[in-house]
Amino acid sequence: MLQWVLTFLIIAIIAGVLGFAGIAVMAAEIARVIFVIFLVLFVISLIMHLLNRTKMP
Repeated sequence: MLQWVLTFLIIAIIAGVLGFAGIAVMAAEIARVIFVIFLVLFVISLIMHLLNRTKMP
């Protein structure tokens, strides 16, 4: 998932340099959304790991 974030970030940077403001904004927004989804899934995974670890003998 982080590969997609980096891909869209690079697209946004290139589009911004070339002057395609609409494409740059859209690519940056997609990268931001995917990164937020990644963070949410990471936190959920971390919490589940901590909860399962405390239940083991």
